[in-house]
Formats: sequence, C-alpha cells, structure tokens
Amino acid sequence: MTFNETVRKTIRARNSLVCVGLDTVPSRIPESIRSGPDPVFEFNKRIIDATQDLVAAYKPNLAFYEALGTEGWDILRRTVSAIPDGILKIGDAKRGDIGSTAEQYAKALWNIGFDAVTLNPYLGRDAVDPFIRNTEKGAIILCLTSNAGSQDFQKRFLDGMPLYLHVARAIAEWNGNDNCGLVAGATHGEELWAIREITPDLPFLIPGIGAQGGDLESAVLSGTDKAGEMALINSSRGILYASSGAGFAEAARNAAEILRNEINVVRKTKG
Repeated sequence: MTFNETVRKTIRARNSLVCVGLDTVPSRIPESIRSGPDPVFEFNKRIIDATQDLVAAYKPNLAFYEALGTEGWDILRRTVSAIPDGILKIGDAKRGDIGSTAEQYAKALWNIGFDAVTLNPYLGRDAVDPFIRNTEKGAIILCLTSNAGSQDFQKRFLDGMPLYLHVARAIAEWNGNDNCGLVAGATHGEELWAIREITPDLPFLIPGIGAQGGDLESAVLSGTDKAGEMALINSSRGILYASSGAGFAEAARNAAEILRNEINVVRKTKG
C-alpha cells in the first residue's frame, strides 16, 4: 500500500482529520510531572494515551527534541514508538539537501520510525528523491506555509504564477510513487483552493489553526478533496496546553474531541 493510500485508509478508519503536533516545551509541562525523572516523554505519552482514539496522526517537530541534545533524540524515538499502529507518524523535520546528505537524512528519519517527513523543496528534485523511493513512506513538501514570512518568497510571481503554485505543480509531477503530499497553511484560505485544484488527490498537512489565526471551516472546505478527505489538520498548542494543571491529559482529550467534531461537521457538507 502506498503512503497516500494509507492516509486515506487511516482517515476513514478513524473518522478524523486531526493531527496533534507534539511540540513539547519542557517549561510548559505541568508541574505535576515536571519534577519527575522523564517529564517530556511522560507528558507525550499521556497526551498520546488520552487522544489516540480521536486522531489520524501525530507530528513531533524535531527542533523541540534536538534542543534537548542526545537525550532529546532518545525521547523522540520513544515517543514515536509510543504511538499506536494505525495512526500516522509524521516527522516535522523540514529537511532539504542534496545527494549523499539527503540520503543520510532519509535513513536517519526512517530509522526513528516515521511514516512521513516534511521536506523543503528549495534545492529541487534530488533533495526529495531519497524520501520517495519507498512507496510506503511519505514526503510532505512545504508549499505555502502558515507563517507571516511565507509572503517573502512563496507568493512571489514567476512566469505569471506565484511560486507556491509552481511547487504544487512540480510535486504533482513527482508523485509517481503516490507518496507525496503538501504542507499548506490554514492562514491562506483562498490560496488553498488553488493548490487543491492543481493537486486534487494529494494529502495536505494543514497547520495554522488556533494560535496562528487560520480559519478552521475554510481550511476544511478548501483543503480536503472532493470526499472531504486527504487532509490532516494540525493542532499543537491548542491540544498540548489545553490545561496546565494535573488534569492536562483530560483537557487535551477534550480539545482534540472538540476539534475532531468541528472538522467532521464541515466535512459532511462536502462528502
């Protein structure tokens, strides 16, 4: 089964588009476990245990673990291993390099246990190739990101078309193994429609709702395919830090359930 087939199967099996970003900041871990021997992993594990029946994917951002040094890599590996089978494991790495370097990045990230990783396409096709050779693994390529700086390059026009649409068209062409996807931010509602038109079947990873101000309804309507599928709506802080108290896991579950239900209400208008 190709990665993109797995995305669709997972969404249908779990009736969810929710992706939880495991961007854990040690200083924001509730005091009830912060003084323990393994607070970051314990926090992640309790979030996963509390939300696993509500989500389609988890997405650790590698920067939050790299910042912890060698211990962080161990925590990352154990966190990925704690995610149950049947849920997508996405490494938010934003890697992008050429030749033998890209080969090593791919080897390292697949060895951790990820099903897919995020990639930067700036260096071109040869930076992506090592990640798409295995049809069961996914390459989710930055197209139109949710941050304010996306204006600097991604929306600049080239040959009468914004750069992000050139990226979308290129990735559609590179998708010969049916395992490419796109990162397209919820802060760009109208632009999401244009990207989806060019890539009707690719999975989208959609950050930017909540703290970044993206509109959820617009993201679901414009980011999903005709069946209301093939999109993963990411929430990090809104779920992880729904509460700073001892009941943080229950609060995270409530936040994830509310998000899933809100998304599914909108999906029904498409599917």
